[in-house]
Amino acid sequence: MTGSFFIDPELQTAKRALDGLAMRQELIGRNIANIDTPGYRAVDVEFEEALEQAQDHLGSLDVARTDTDHLDTSNDPATFRVSFREGGNARADGNNVEIEQELTQMTETGIRYQAVAQLISDKLMLLKSIASGG
Repeated sequence: MTGSFFIDPELQTAKRALDGLAMRQELIGRNIANIDTPGYRAVDVEFEEALEQAQDHLGSLDVARTDTDHLDTSNDPATFRVSFREGGNARADGNNVEIEQELTQMTETGIRYQAVAQLISDKLMLLKSIASGG
């Protein structure tokens, strides 16, 4: 059996949020690692809009494409988009990574990740309590 043990739209959305936040942390690390790379442009992942779109599609059926003649469902509304970060103060070498911004965003992303993980944990504990009759 593939997929999640619990087919719960809220848990699926929360998992996608964790995926997006983890990806953001990875990109922040990449930005910091390239702070001295000439011409490097800071990147970020835009997943909040994708999560909103996914929530709009809660309860819709997931369709598996088992044949090349089937309709392509790859236009998933919850696909994350990585883009260059706008703004910032580009230095003479073209690099626009600002360490203060990266560290602030890293802290904020970590706090959000912990909050979503706690929500998932609380929901799973509630489900466990209900399942055990207590």
